[in-house]
Amino acid sequence: MHISFLISSAYGMGGTIRTTFNLARTLAEHHDVEVVSVFRYRDTPFFDPGPGVRLRSLVDMRRHSPGYEGDDPEHALPARVFPRGDGRYPLYSALTDRRIGEHLGSTTADVVIGTRPGLNAHIARQTRRGPARLGQEHLTLATHPARLKLILRATYPRLDAVTTVTEADARDYRRILRLPGVRIEALPNSVPVPDVRPADGTGKWVVAAGRLAPAKRYDVLIRAFGEAVAERPDWGLRIYGNGRERDRLRALIDELGLYNHVFLMGPAHPIEAEWAKGAIGAVTSSLESFGMTIVEAMRCGLPVVATDCPHGPGEIIRDGVDGFLAPTNDIPAVSGALLRLMNDDDLRRRMGQAAVASSARFDPSKVGARYDDLLRALAKRPGGAVHRARGLLLGGAYAAKDAVKAVRPVLQGGRA
Repeated sequence: MHISFLISSAYGMGGTIRTTFNLARTLAEHHDVEVVSVFRYRDTPFFDPGPGVRLRSLVDMRRHSPGYEGDDPEHALPARVFPRGDGRYPLYSALTDRRIGEHLGSTTADVVIGTRPGLNAHIARQTRRGPARLGQEHLTLATHPARLKLILRATYPRLDAVTTVTEADARDYRRILRLPGVRIEALPNSVPVPDVRPADGTGKWVVAAGRLAPAKRYDVLIRAFGEAVAERPDWGLRIYGNGRERDRLRALIDELGLYNHVFLMGPAHPIEAEWAKGAIGAVTSSLESFGMTIVEAMRCGLPVVATDCPHGPGEIIRDGVDGFLAPTNDIPAVSGALLRLMNDDDLRRRMGQAAVASSARFDPSKVGARYDDLLRALAKRPGGAVHRARGLLLGGAYAAKDAVKAVRPVLQGGRA
């Protein structure tokens, strides 16, 4: 089976890139797999896609390259197929519309997989008849702006399947978008077994990693750790990552007098060795589409203290078994959970071992097997999505009217 992924850029450091390569590498053990990157910013990808995965790009954005296309006049014109509601819209153009359309119109793949809403809309509208069309959602429906939800309601009926990374988000897609005949499955991101020995629980470091962004609420973690370290001054906190919150978090650390205990470490790649130096993982987000860093920490032998935010942590952590869940933004609860693990060496080691065992369900081989079953079923489907959705999609006015009718209750704060 020929499987083709379509990704915005395969040359960065984002979580979608990592999970796409993890899945592509696993599927390539039994199938012909390619990853098509809309943009190419570097000569080589930051992550290794694996020896069995072909990688190619559609628009060359390397300024040093003879084929640089950033100055192409068509790239200065706005995109019309890639939807404005997708946060990456400013990067796209009439040039990308054309290149993506040409690719999808001529692909020989049996299954085409999109990796963000804007690309899923391209796949729904421009893929030639024949290939199965699958749209992956790495973010949550709740975080999509209203205008994007309208577009998804109008275009996603032409897909054969939509995958989300949590069961909670799959329920939202079924309940709110109501996509007749479209298979909606929750398939988590995968995390390979690390190349380091699991932590033994003696490190006396709490470790966190991710973008320094408002939704990650590292201020909650720093304040909670500050309460815990007053009782256990022999512990420290390391936070890995970069982002716009760095200066504000640095100021908070200084304000609380934690400069000898809390360290902003910057990005680290690979991150596994840094997890393994710690004894406790921490995630205090107000929203997680999945919780990749939770699984990474658990695979490295760390029990994780996490806020029970929508959507991912509660589907990953077994509270009291391989980690602790605390209410969102509850600083005393987070601090108390950290102290329970700091103060009990046996509990910390026992929960770390449980974390290694339970996180094995996210191994690429297991997630890949579930995807393999889905893709084989889609490739064998009778008729395909084009015939099913023709009545809805061919009439533009009807499609827009149907979309507004279906999604209006959601936009007004009610239930669809």
